[in-house]
Amino acid sequence: MQRADSQFSRGARRGDIVPIRTRAFIQYFSVSECPVLVMAGYQGGYVQRFQNYLERSGEHKVIQKLMDSVLPQELTKMAEGKSDFRVLGVGSGGGEMDVYLISILQCALPSVPISVDIVEPSTDLTQNFKALVARTSRLQDVSFNWNIVSCAEYEKQVKAKEDVKFDLIHMIQMLYYVDDPAATLKFFHSLLRENGKLLIIHEAANSGWEILWKTFRKELCTNTLSDYLSAGDIKVQLDTLGLCYEELVARNTLDITQCFTEGSRDGEMLLDFMTDRENFRSSFSAEVRSGMLELLKNECSTTRDGRVLFDCSLSALLVHA
Repeated sequence: MQRADSQFSRGARRGDIVPIRTRAFIQYFSVSECPVLVMAGYQGGYVQRFQNYLERSGEHKVIQKLMDSVLPQELTKMAEGKSDFRVLGVGSGGGEMDVYLISILQCALPSVPISVDIVEPSTDLTQNFKALVARTSRLQDVSFNWNIVSCAEYEKQVKAKEDVKFDLIHMIQMLYYVDDPAATLKFFHSLLRENGKLLIIHEAANSGWEILWKTFRKELCTNTLSDYLSAGDIKVQLDTLGLCYEELVARNTLDITQCFTEGSRDGEMLLDFMTDRENFRSSFSAEVRSGMLELLKNECSTTRDGRVLFDCSLSALLVHA
């Protein structure tokens, strides 16, 4: 499958590759302007490690760049013939990425009423999201419906209703946390209206994350995650379901040079986050630690001007109704 930074790659039963704009840099929310994004169930030291990762990797900026590249050219067609535009955010956390996405919709569809449903199991994160909405003036005309439930519970609720459909459903870095990704994809795809799209943003296939976590699956998939899922795995599920999609990969790197300096506080914090542990040094045997560090340096990263740059590229998969 062809992949390029300036194009969509072909998905299952795809037509011609669609060129899109990726060069323009976009404005993004700094950590100080938004509440800290925390995965449901995470607290304490994880928050600090995750915020450190966001700041160093620029991941939010990369996600917003993907949105800026993927969505504008699709929105007119998606809204054609409709009196409103309905959005569903799944696993939205503190809402930073949702707010940016909504700003894109408002620019592209200035006269179309927008309603947004949010599925997020964390009460604390939902409160953060509500606070962000309250202090963002341009969101006052947007209708929000808050669902503080898991994906599984939301599915039960929706199946008990009629005509719950959306024009855009987005899942950003959340499919790691569901028990059955294929069933989850099938269900949410079934909620798309005519010309609707499902936007999935996830760690790219063959990134440093996939190499690390699949090589050391036995050692790493014992804490928060029971298995690791990359965008490549998601594409396999989409192909199996017979769904049409397009892919855009945004290349990104994280400087992990300090991870190889024992005693470096910044390096230790990155290693803790990357292995999902409280203390990397005490969590694994010397042999496993050595193997992970060697893999991180030689297989997951490139070296440039003496700096070790970990591949943390992201993939956007745009799935058609």
